[in-house]
Amino acid sequence: MDFKQKERYGFDDLVSIVKLLRGENGCPWDKEQDHMSIRQNFIEETYEAIEAIDSKDTELLKEELGDVMLQVVFHAVMEEETGSFDINDVADGICKKLIIRHPHVFSDVTAENSAQVLKNWDKIKMQTKSQKTQSQAMQSVSRALPSLMRSQKIQQKAAKVGFDWENVDGALDKLYEEIDELKSAIKNNDTENQYEELGDVLFSVVNVSRFINADPERALYDCCDKFTDRFQKLENLAKQQGIDIKNSDLNTLDSLWDRVKEIN
Repeated sequence: MDFKQKERYGFDDLVSIVKLLRGENGCPWDKEQDHMSIRQNFIEETYEAIEAIDSKDTELLKEELGDVMLQVVFHAVMEEETGSFDINDVADGICKKLIIRHPHVFSDVTAENSAQVLKNWDKIKMQTKSQKTQSQAMQSVSRALPSLMRSQKIQQKAAKVGFDWENVDGALDKLYEEIDELKSAIKNNDTENQYEELGDVLFSVVNVSRFINADPERALYDCCDKFTDRFQKLENLAKQQGIDIKNSDLNTLDSLWDRVKEIN
């Protein structure tokens, strides 16, 4: 194999290694992959990088960013094999996008603050993507995003043209309205409407989150951690009191839960 090992490698070396792995004398597994077969890998590696950011672990972040970079290079090399584009075309595209969307840096446009930067960014984005309506901008939001995140982005785009509540009170009233409609669907055993109304409730919750400047994805993430931590404490408390939670009634478990909430 025509490969020279080094003390330290760079980005071009990563591209070369992926090409070797995909080559005639490379790795059987790597040669078999296509975009869809490693799609999930891309998602998983991205979330692992996010976890490293959340934990403020710089060494882990360095490693996980490498895994994300591998995914980018892997997909680009597969396209290079078909003659479609290569990693340099990818870099060229993002460089041009950054230059175009930062006219206050690379041209003579003025942006006094971050709000103006974002306003210019959205305007340029719509122009470069030939989006003439706000609904087209909404449709451009990736359907692969987590649904809470996608909801937030869609609502933000609606708000840009004035389709929004004046304050959080309107958003809360709408949430209560949707909850009542969900209750009605459940009471009537209307399974089709239950599904739809549940979606409306979740969408309305995201609306409320925007007005209180809370990231709904992050809020639910932290809530999961809080619930898991409290449930562990509930199990410990039950063990101390000789209670078998698997055979306990809900009132007993609720009482333990209330005790845990008082402590934490």
